[in-house]
Amino acid sequence: MRLGGKCRKYAAVISAAIMEPLHAPWRIAYIRGPRPEPATAAIFKQIAESSDDVGNYVVARERSCYAVLNRYPYTGGHLMVVPYKQTPDLNGLTEGELCDLFKLTRRCQNALAETMKPDGFNIGLNVGRAAGAGIIEHVHVHVVPRWNGDVNFMPVIANTSVVPEALSEIAARLRAALATT
Repeated sequence: MRLGGKCRKYAAVISAAIMEPLHAPWRIAYIRGPRPEPATAAIFKQIAESSDDVGNYVVARERSCYAVLNRYPYTGGHLMVVPYKQTPDLNGLTEGELCDLFKLTRRCQNALAETMKPDGFNIGLNVGRAAGAGIIEHVHVHVVPRWNGDVNFMPVIANTSVVPEALSEIAARLRAALATT
């Protein structure tokens, strides 16, 4: 059904009146702040050597790897499991390091399932620039919780993802869940 001139005008007014605004006041610091330098492997080394797990959003540490929330997540709860050893791919890890990496990945998936109740997960690695790796010198596993209908126009139109919960709150809940497993 096509709307005529006056009807089209009223339809636009009605749809604007029922639209709900999305408020994300914590984003203003990012918007107004200096743009970060592109990430390098040094960021993973700095986090590994730091004792400020809260400030770095580290949610778990194991013998040969750690889990950290992604500061620029695709969705809320997007985290990375990172080996302490810097290597561009899985071949640089020992059997024990590889085992630790995937055991922590599984624990993180379970903690995210418990605390955030997603409908599914994307879990994987981007090895090499052609595969989409942002930090090609240091392999890491992405664990991305997904919800039915979570894909919307924001990433496509505005190159922006909407994360409905502050990283510090997500990190605190995940630390608590991971402490019990």
